[in-house]
Amino acid sequence: GWKDVISTTIINFNNEKMQITWAARELFSSENVSFSYTFDEGKNKVWKPCPTYLLDQDYNSGCLFKTEGPTLAISIRKSNGSEELFSKTLKSDFYIKPNRPENVTFFWKADTVTVSCNKPERAVKCLTLELQYKSKFDNGWQSRTSKCCSVGEQGFDPRKCYSFRVRLKRLVPYCNVVNYSSDWAAETFWMNGTLLDSCGDDIKSHSNTVTVLSCLLAVLLVMLILLILLCKWQRLRKSVMPAIPDPKYIFADLFNDHNGNFQEWIDKTDHAMVQTKLEYEETECIIEEESQQEDEKNCDKQEPQEKIFSFSRAAENNDPKAAQIACLMPRSNTIASFAGFQILMNDDMYVML
Repeated sequence: GWKDVISTTIINFNNEKMQITWAARELFSSENVSFSYTFDEGKNKVWKPCPTYLLDQDYNSGCLFKTEGPTLAISIRKSNGSEELFSKTLKSDFYIKPNRPENVTFFWKADTVTVSCNKPERAVKCLTLELQYKSKFDNGWQSRTSKCCSVGEQGFDPRKCYSFRVRLKRLVPYCNVVNYSSDWAAETFWMNGTLLDSCGDDIKSHSNTVTVLSCLLAVLLVMLILLILLCKWQRLRKSVMPAIPDPKYIFADLFNDHNGNFQEWIDKTDHAMVQTKLEYEETECIIEEESQQEDEKNCDKQEPQEKIFSFSRAAENNDPKAAQIACLMPRSNTIASFAGFQILMNDDMYVML
């Protein structure tokens, strides 16, 4: 009855090494067992003892030995070899687990990736190459399978970082009775055809970029708000406290050329005004001592015109030539306007307002 209930696991590693395991604790809890095998066929079999046992809590739970042929016979007996507990004959070629791919290369062209590896020495027709990839935006691995030993896939986004891994698989049921695949080759990380150490670098770089852009936008926003507030404050300040004009800028020549000496400035300015506005003067009224009153009446009869007053030092010193002026107005209180100033004249005095 033991021969019907014992379950074994058989693996032929790349047709180079065999591994047979069984559940020792569940099947043979009361005693240890021995294992023997042979690749010979027919009646003249030579059984070989297990060279390397696999242990489970000091109980023999498996055996590891070299693959020597396509047909394998195994036997499990009691520790003293008196009674056979399990025996089986099998084709070792149907339990092959291939080695992981060697010399894996990646070829990028636009959004298409082609992955290839070296061809194994034996049973290439029984093998397929499986490619798996994923990005940080994928929930799980995406898988593509092709004949050994090249597989291609398109649709890769050059802005994303992808993880790749490949392995070899045996065809079932044509070549294997068990669906064995090789171990995965070393996982690699690629972005737009560039090999990276990890996709964490891409995530970190993307995170740093987002942080820098966010800071720049925040600074620009704060500067814009401050500029708007400054403009509004300037408008409010001008409406509440209007600026008082500085006469220094209106009468630059008074302060720059004459150091604020109004007497000197008004003399030179008055002389210049007389020369520049001669074309606007009315017919000169000459006052003579003997006909002064008559001429004043004639001047009063003329229509009001623009009048130019000369305030030279000769007039102040009662020079006779100062009597010659254009359209003399009565010498009582007279107001003249000059360069934004109002000048009050009374007899020989003038006051600047």
